[in-house]
Amino acid sequence: MRYAIYFAADAGDPLMQLGNHWLGRDPFTGKTLTQPAIDGLDADRFEALTTDPRRYGFHGTLKAPFSLKNGKSEADLVAACQAFAADIAPFEVKSLSVNPLGRFLALTPDQPEAALSAFAALCVRRFEPFRAPLSEADLERRRKSGLSPKLDSYMTSWGYPYIFDEFRFHMTLSNKLENDTEARLLASAAKTHFSEVTGQPRTCAQVGLYTEQERGAPFQVHSIFQLHGDTSPENALAEIEGQTRKETA
Repeated sequence: MRYAIYFAADAGDPLMQLGNHWLGRDPFTGKTLTQPAIDGLDADRFEALTTDPRRYGFHGTLKAPFSLKNGKSEADLVAACQAFAADIAPFEVKSLSVNPLGRFLALTPDQPEAALSAFAALCVRRFEPFRAPLSEADLERRRKSGLSPKLDSYMTSWGYPYIFDEFRFHMTLSNKLENDTEARLLASAAKTHFSEVTGQPRTCAQVGLYTEQERGAPFQVHSIFQLHGDTSPENALAEIEGQTRKETA
């Protein structure tokens, strides 16, 4: 069983509802949803182009999927999520929009978002005590993509390569798109589909715990935690980094 700390919101949030329908699955209930119709692309092909993000559930990665370290329990992790949410204050993202991310399609910020980047780095650090080391199979699978020495170091030390200065927030909307025509059709349809929630400020006031019952199973929402603390993500990150420097000095 694996767990993940994700950027997500309550089931009734328009962003989550739109994302779930786009991907064709509700990670809160596990139910299959009807994906929107796209002119020029039949329903079966749309379904085939969204298999990977559908399995993971609509989300933005903060702490990538991990198995629990020996001696840690799900109850311990849930308690840590509750404590985290009680510490950290809600913060604002100026706007998200539909954009290509390499050969993928995703919702990404329209400009650098310091609070969001700090929030992600904070999640990596705060929940690291719960992460079991990656297996050799997991390491080799990741290395097949040709990681740089820095990315490889992040992966071996923290379980995921795209963190800290290499982090780029995204909510994935497709598999890798090899066909340019299909990529254009999906991008145009996604811009229309998500128009209600793009191009405007968003208050980020939740963090999600998702679970994967076994490898390859669809991820499900375990809990959505409401942020209700007084510390900004930037200040909380500075504090934990300061503590780390003192411990290693």
